[in-house]
Amino acid sequence: MRDISQKEITLRTAKARSVVKVSDISINAIKNNTVPKGDIFTIAKAAGYLAVKKTSDVIPHCHPMPVEDCTIEFEIKGNEIIIELETKTHYKTGIEVEAMYGASVVAITIYDLLKPIDKQIEISSTKLLFKTGGKSDINN
Repeated sequence: MRDISQKEITLRTAKARSVVKVSDISINAIKNNTVPKGDIFTIAKAAGYLAVKKTSDVIPHCHPMPVEDCTIEFEIKGNEIIIELETKTHYKTGIEVEAMYGASVVAITIYDLLKPIDKQIEISSTKLLFKTGGKSDINN
């Protein structure tokens, strides 16, 4: 891990997006609440919260940090489920890896929940949308 002991604590935020492409079968099951494994958005949200909090346990160079806020939103556009996850902390290093890891775990959880009914699922992307705080802000 990199030495961050001399860095200042600032408000750090990050937002990431993952996209899951599914078939009409999945979209209909989601809209009709007939997914066999349950409410995918509630379950996937819980997985995302856990992932954000545990990022440093699985990504070797990530520092453990307090996660002060995490919001996860879903949007269905055609046959895509768009996941947006935003995180906040007051800390010495950025929280963008936590946001991307959380969004990715949400996408994988959705895959797992829909795989019994849909063989065409594809996780098409995970992308950092923005990060703030510290010396380098990124706004895409």
